[in-house]
Amino acid sequence: MPKISDKKREGRRQQILEAALACFAENGFHQTGMADIVKRSGLSHGAVYLYFQSKDDLIEALADDRHRREAVLNSVAQGSGDPIEGLHALVRVYAQWLTDPGGEARRRVGIHGWAEALRNRRIRSSVVEGIDMPRALIAALVERGQHDGLIKRELRAEAIARVLIATFQGFVLQQCWGEDLDVDACMAAVDSVIDGLRMPKPDVKRRTRT
Repeated sequence: MPKISDKKREGRRQQILEAALACFAENGFHQTGMADIVKRSGLSHGAVYLYFQSKDDLIEALADDRHRREAVLNSVAQGSGDPIEGLHALVRVYAQWLTDPGGEARRRVGIHGWAEALRNRRIRSSVVEGIDMPRALIAALVERGQHDGLIKRELRAEAIARVLIATFQGFVLQQCWGEDLDVDACMAAVDSVIDGLRMPKPDVKRRTRT
Protein backbone atom coordinates (compact mmCIF):
# COMPACT_ATOMS: atom_id res chain seq x y z
CA MET A 1 0.00 0.00 0.00
CA PRO A 2 1.52 3.35 -1.00
CA LYS A 3 2.39 5.61 1.90
CA ILE A 4 0.39 8.83 2.11
CA SER A 5 1.66 12.11 3.50
CA ASP A 6 0.68 13.38 6.94
CA LYS A 7 -1.14 16.27 5.27
CA LYS A 8 -3.24 13.92 3.13
CA ARG A 9 -3.87 11.64 6.11
CA GLU A 10 -5.16 14.56 8.16
CA GLY A 11 -7.22 15.72 5.20
CA ARG A 12 -8.94 12.34 4.99
CA ARG A 13 -9.53 12.31 8.73
CA GLN A 14 -11.22 15.72 8.53
CA GLN A 15 -13.23 14.56 5.51
CA ILE A 16 -14.61 11.69 7.58
CA LEU A 17 -15.29 13.94 10.58
CA GLU A 18 -17.16 16.45 8.41
CA ALA A 19 -19.28 13.62 6.99
CA ALA A 20 -20.03 12.33 10.50
CA LEU A 21 -20.85 15.85 11.69
CA ALA A 22 -23.36 16.35 8.88
CA CYS A 23 -25.01 12.95 9.45
CA PHE A 24 -25.20 13.35 13.24
CA ALA A 25 -26.57 16.91 12.94
CA GLU A 26 -29.33 15.75 10.59
CA ASN A 27 -30.35 12.45 12.18
CA GLY A 28 -28.73 12.15 15.60
CA PHE A 29 -26.39 9.42 16.79
CA HIS A 30 -28.77 6.47 16.98
CA GLN A 31 -30.38 7.04 13.58
CA THR A 32 -26.97 7.27 11.90
CA GLY A 33 -24.99 4.18 10.98
CA MET A 34 -21.37 3.85 9.95
CA ALA A 35 -22.64 3.03 6.42
CA ASP A 36 -24.28 6.48 6.28
CA ILE A 37 -21.04 8.16 7.25
CA VAL A 38 -19.02 6.12 4.75
CA LYS A 39 -21.44 7.07 1.97
CA ARG A 40 -21.40 10.75 2.96
CA SER A 41 -17.60 10.85 3.09
CA GLY A 42 -17.15 9.46 -0.43
CA LEU A 43 -14.44 7.11 0.83
CA SER A 44 -14.38 3.34 1.02
CA HIS A 45 -15.39 1.38 4.12
CA GLY A 46 -11.78 0.31 4.58
CA ALA A 47 -10.52 3.90 4.43
CA VAL A 48 -13.02 5.09 7.03
CA TYR A 49 -12.41 2.17 9.41
CA LEU A 50 -8.69 2.78 9.11
CA TYR A 51 -9.25 6.05 11.03
CA PHE A 52 -12.32 5.30 13.16
CA GLN A 53 -13.44 1.88 14.33
CA SER A 54 -16.88 2.90 15.59
CA LYS A 55 -19.42 5.70 15.97
CA ASP A 56 -18.17 6.25 19.52
CA ASP A 57 -14.70 6.96 18.11
CA LEU A 58 -16.21 9.56 15.78
CA ILE A 59 -18.38 11.14 18.49
CA GLU A 60 -15.38 11.44 20.79
CA ALA A 61 -13.20 12.87 18.02
CA LEU A 62 -15.83 15.51 17.21
CA ALA A 63 -16.05 16.42 20.88
CA ASP A 64 -12.26 16.74 21.09
CA ASP A 65 -12.28 18.93 17.98
CA ARG A 66 -14.91 21.16 19.54
CA HIS A 67 -12.91 21.41 22.77
CA ARG A 68 -9.85 22.57 20.80
CA ARG A 69 -11.93 25.25 19.09
CA GLU A 70 -13.35 26.42 22.42
CA ALA A 71 -9.87 26.54 23.93
CA VAL A 72 -8.98 29.17 21.32
CA LEU A 73 -12.12 31.14 22.23
CA ASN A 74 -11.42 30.90 25.94
CA SER A 75 -7.84 32.09 25.50
CA VAL A 76 -9.30 35.51 24.63
CA ALA A 77 -10.54 35.87 28.20
CA GLN A 78 -7.08 35.13 29.60
CA GLY A 79 -5.58 38.03 27.65
CA SER A 80 -7.34 40.67 29.75
CA GLY A 81 -5.65 42.18 32.78
CA ASP A 82 -9.00 42.91 34.44
CA PRO A 83 -10.86 39.70 35.41
CA ILE A 84 -14.26 41.36 34.94
CA GLU A 85 -13.27 42.47 31.44
CA GLY A 86 -12.01 38.94 30.82
CA LEU A 87 -15.48 37.60 31.60
CA HIS A 88 -17.03 40.19 29.30
CA ALA A 89 -14.59 39.14 26.54
CA LEU A 90 -15.70 35.54 27.01
CA VAL A 91 -19.33 36.62 26.58
CA ARG A 92 -18.46 38.38 23.31
CA VAL A 93 -16.64 35.42 21.77
CA TYR A 94 -19.43 33.02 22.71
CA ALA A 95 -21.97 35.44 21.22
CA GLN A 96 -20.03 35.32 17.95
CA TRP A 97 -20.04 31.52 18.09
CA LEU A 98 -23.80 31.46 18.71
CA THR A 99 -24.47 33.68 15.69
CA ASP A 100 -22.12 31.85 13.32
CA PRO A 101 -24.31 30.04 10.73
CA GLY A 102 -21.43 27.69 9.97
CA GLY A 103 -21.48 26.45 13.57
CA GLU A 104 -25.09 25.23 13.58
CA ALA A 105 -24.20 21.61 12.88
CA ARG A 106 -21.60 21.60 15.66
CA ARG A 107 -24.09 23.08 18.10
CA ARG A 108 -26.69 20.44 17.21
CA VAL A 109 -24.16 17.62 17.56
CA GLY A 110 -23.05 19.07 20.89
CA ILE A 111 -26.62 18.74 22.19
CA HIS A 112 -26.81 15.16 20.92
CA GLY A 113 -23.59 14.59 22.87
CA TRP A 114 -25.18 15.86 26.09
CA ALA A 115 -28.02 13.39 25.67
CA GLU A 116 -25.69 10.50 24.79
CA ALA A 117 -23.61 11.27 27.90
CA LEU A 118 -26.57 10.10 30.02
CA ARG A 119 -26.12 6.52 28.81
CA ASN A 120 -22.55 6.27 27.55
CA ARG A 121 -19.74 6.67 30.09
CA ARG A 122 -17.11 7.18 27.44
CA ILE A 123 -19.04 10.05 25.86
CA ARG A 124 -19.85 11.46 29.31
CA SER A 125 -16.14 11.63 30.14
CA SER A 126 -15.48 13.56 26.94
CA VAL A 127 -18.40 15.94 27.53
CA VAL A 128 -17.41 16.62 31.15
CA GLU A 129 -13.81 17.20 30.09
CA GLY A 130 -15.01 19.82 27.62
CA ILE A 131 -16.98 21.59 30.36
CA ASP A 132 -14.14 21.41 32.88
CA MET A 133 -11.84 23.59 30.78
CA PRO A 134 -14.05 26.71 30.56
CA ARG A 135 -15.28 26.11 34.13
CA ALA A 136 -11.72 26.19 35.44
CA LEU A 137 -10.93 29.27 33.36
CA ILE A 138 -13.96 31.22 34.61
CA ALA A 139 -13.36 30.14 38.21
CA ALA A 140 -9.71 31.26 37.96
CA LEU A 141 -10.77 34.67 36.61
CA VAL A 142 -13.28 35.08 39.45
CA GLU A 143 -10.75 34.00 42.09
CA ARG A 144 -8.24 36.50 40.72
CA GLY A 145 -10.88 39.22 40.85
CA GLN A 146 -11.74 38.30 44.43
CA HIS A 147 -8.08 38.33 45.41
CA ASP A 148 -7.68 41.79 43.88
CA GLY A 149 -10.80 43.09 45.64
CA LEU A 150 -12.74 43.53 42.39
CA ILE A 151 -15.34 40.75 42.78
CA LYS A 152 -17.57 39.97 45.76
CA ARG A 153 -15.87 37.45 48.00
CA GLU A 154 -19.05 35.95 49.51
CA LEU A 155 -19.79 34.19 46.21
CA ARG A 156 -18.01 30.94 45.38
CA ALA A 157 -15.96 31.15 42.20
CA GLU A 158 -16.92 27.57 41.27
CA ALA A 159 -20.63 28.40 41.59
CA ILE A 160 -20.30 31.52 39.42
CA ALA A 161 -18.49 29.47 36.75
CA ARG A 162 -21.19 26.79 36.71
CA VAL A 163 -23.99 29.37 36.49
CA LEU A 164 -22.38 31.09 33.49
CA ILE A 165 -21.73 27.77 31.73
CA ALA A 166 -25.31 26.64 32.35
CA THR A 167 -26.53 29.94 30.91
CA PHE A 168 -24.58 29.46 27.69
CA GLN A 169 -25.71 25.84 27.41
CA GLY A 170 -29.29 27.06 27.69
CA PHE A 171 -28.74 29.56 24.88
CA VAL A 172 -27.35 26.80 22.64
CA LEU A 173 -30.34 24.58 23.37
CA GLN A 174 -32.89 27.35 22.72
CA GLN A 175 -31.22 28.33 19.47
CA CYS A 176 -31.16 24.76 18.18
CA TRP A 177 -34.84 24.46 19.02
CA GLY A 178 -35.43 27.33 16.62
CA GLU A 179 -36.41 29.85 19.28
CA ASP A 180 -36.44 33.51 18.25
CA LEU A 181 -33.30 34.25 20.25
CA ASP A 182 -32.10 37.85 20.39
CA VAL A 183 -28.46 37.07 21.05
CA ASP A 184 -27.42 40.71 21.52
CA ALA A 185 -30.13 41.30 24.13
CA CYS A 186 -29.28 38.04 25.91
CA MET A 187 -25.58 38.83 26.00
CA ALA A 188 -26.36 42.31 27.35
CA ALA A 189 -28.28 40.62 30.17
CA VAL A 190 -25.32 38.34 30.91
CA ASP A 191 -23.00 41.36 30.88
CA SER A 192 -25.26 43.00 33.46
CA VAL A 193 -25.08 39.91 35.66
CA ILE A 194 -21.28 39.95 35.42
CA ASP A 195 -21.16 43.64 36.35
CA GLY A 196 -23.24 42.75 39.40
CA LEU A 197 -20.31 40.66 40.64
CA ARG A 198 -18.23 43.79 41.18
CA MET A 199 -17.40 44.89 44.68
CA PRO A 200 -19.37 48.04 45.46
CA LYS A 201 -17.27 51.16 45.62
CA PRO A 202 -16.96 52.59 49.13
CA ASP A 203 -19.39 55.40 49.80
CA VAL A 204 -17.06 58.16 50.90
CA LYS A 205 -18.86 61.20 52.21
CA ARG A 206 -17.07 64.38 52.86
CA ARG A 207 -17.67 65.72 56.28
CA THR A 208 -17.49 69.40 56.93
CA ARG A 209 -16.36 70.73 60.22
CA THR A 210 -18.79 72.89 62.10
